[in-house]
Amino acid sequence: MPMRRVYMDANATTPLLPEVMEAMRPYFMERFGNASSVHSFGQQARSAVEQARVNVAALLHCRSAEIVFTSGGTESDNLALFGVTQPGDHILTTAIEHHAVLHAAGRLAQCGREVTLLPCDSNGVIHLDDLRRALRPNTRLISVMMANNETGAIQPVEAIGKIAAESGVLFHTDAVQAAAKLPIDVEAIGCHLLSISGHKMHAPQGTGVLFVRKDTKIDPLFYGGTHERQRRAGTENVAGIVGMGKAAEIARRSFNEGVSQRIAALRDRLEQEILARVDQAGVHGGDVAHGGAVARVPNTTNLWFDHLEGEALVIALDLKGLAISGGSACASGASEPSHVLTAMGISAARARASLRFSLSKLTTEEDVDFAIAVVPQAVAQMRELSPTYHLPQSTIPVAS
Repeated sequence: MPMRRVYMDANATTPLLPEVMEAMRPYFMERFGNASSVHSFGQQARSAVEQARVNVAALLHCRSAEIVFTSGGTESDNLALFGVTQPGDHILTTAIEHHAVLHAAGRLAQCGREVTLLPCDSNGVIHLDDLRRALRPNTRLISVMMANNETGAIQPVEAIGKIAAESGVLFHTDAVQAAAKLPIDVEAIGCHLLSISGHKMHAPQGTGVLFVRKDTKIDPLFYGGTHERQRRAGTENVAGIVGMGKAAEIARRSFNEGVSQRIAALRDRLEQEILARVDQAGVHGGDVAHGGAVARVPNTTNLWFDHLEGEALVIALDLKGLAISGGSACASGASEPSHVLTAMGISAARARASLRFSLSKLTTEEDVDFAIAVVPQAVAQMRELSPTYHLPQSTIPVAS
């Protein structure tokens, strides 16, 4: 009998939904036209791209003309940061951003921008007073993620949007890990730029979106044709864009069907049951058993298991059939502890002993049951080999 395989690494990537694949299928073969061509093949492709644009705009509550299709979250983040700043400008971002923002900001610092990284508290959330104090006369852009990819912690983006408006500063938010998990309304947030990525929401890899508010001037990263209203040159990935649009449509429907609440209930049960079975373990940023410390996206939990190496536990669990991660997929294999957990004040040892479980709308009760069974088992087996772990006193048999 083949081994059962359970996938709980949705923050790294998600599988295509069948509806998404079916929507895309014709644009690989029959409807292969270039969306810039004037003949019927091209106009068929153009119509599909524009319908997808409408669907994504509806998800974000914006105008379709404000949607720019990209190759993914990294390109969207880079386009936002490079596109609206010039040498001499000041950029405010945080120490817990995805590397798509942090590394872009680092490069911009080398190119004449000034960059300030805001700290976070022990729950992985920034303080608004720190943001206000860090503003300068030459601050051009604030870039703060909506939800953290490692812990799921949600940042106060609407309050940040108000501060940006009061200060006359542009505001970008990386919403890659929030899209399709949280309702997003760019008007309520007050952002000028917002990034999402298709493969985090059951659309294909290599697709993304940057929302660019009307009248926000942005310089392109690529030069060539006049695609995407001169904001992103290059022939459109029609099939991928169609998939992105279909996934956006499904996400909107899912909010009305209570999918997020179902996933949150599964996540909470997973946390509670694992922690009830494993000692010297806990949750980064949100212990549900004690009321929850911070608001998080419904699908994500980051658990720590002292006296273990997280990457070794990831491998052990994979051998048992459970796929999870030690943090950001983009940092997989890194020798340094998570920059997010380090910024939260977590020790290097505990950061390295932390695992991210991220569920999707395809996760079932049976999947959670499986994880509840195999995680404590794997932890116990690995701790037997740990020189620093000692059994809790209550479990040591007493001689009669």
